Amino acid sequence: MPLYRDEAVVLRVHKLGEADRIVTLLTRRHGRIRAVGKGVRRTTSRYGARLEPGSHIDVQLHTRTAEPDAERGHVRHNGLDLITQVESVDNYGARVAQDYSAWTAAVAICETAERLTPEEGEPALRQYLLLVGALRSLADRDHTSSLILDAFLIRSMSLAGWEPALSGCAVCSAPGPHAAFNVPAGGAVCPTCRPAGSVRPQPESLLLMSALLGGDWATADAALASLSREVSGLIAAHLQWHLERGIRSLPLVDR
Repeated sequence: MPLYRDEAVVLRVHKLGEADRIVTLLTRRHGRIRAVGKGVRRTTSRYGARLEPGSHIDVQLHTRTAEPDAERGHVRHNGLDLITQVESVDNYGARVAQDYSAWTAAVAICETAERLTPEEGEPALRQYLLLVGALRSLADRDHTSSLILDAFLIRSMSLAGWEPALSGCAVCSAPGPHAAFNVPAGGAVCPTCRPAGSVRPQPESLLLMSALLGGDWATADAALASLSREVSGLIAAHLQWHLERGIRSLPLVDR
């Protein structure tokens, strides 16, 4: 169909011409797509303010070029769709804009969600729901922004198949707990399998990572700040190792 509607989160925008924008969206049913917002940079635009990073929207789009992908069972988008209507569901970006820690965490979350949905038009419902939940938690101040970001990152890695080994050895699966952690090896490693260059985090760090992965917020919220910073470093290193290049917004996050 030339027209379709979907719920979406705005991940990124950049300028196109004098008044337009290219908007990257993660949608509920159609995965990540890119679309053109005509005239949204003009002050007279009816919905330009709704197309900002972190906005949760209900959007109508016109498909310019699309073709069915029988192998994957979805429609593959070629080129850029055209945004024709936008209704706001919740503007999480605007709600955290005055809080530097929350805003930088939201930017890192959106960038990571884009990087972990590499193919346009491929449905990614679980990633979409995880993204909406993380942005809502940031806006509602449910937990510290750093913990919300780290929970999002480690759960996103789990969805992508990169979940770090925490309770057993990443190499031989020997039951833990183990004292060493090695990012290239895939997580915690036993003394026999421990490669050179492995780190020895605090014993509570792996417990905190497990809590973030499993949604045990009572444990996560009670963690010391120094422990949270160590876990943030381990999670960021593990993510960027698998992505093979860095998340540009992570160094800006206030830890």
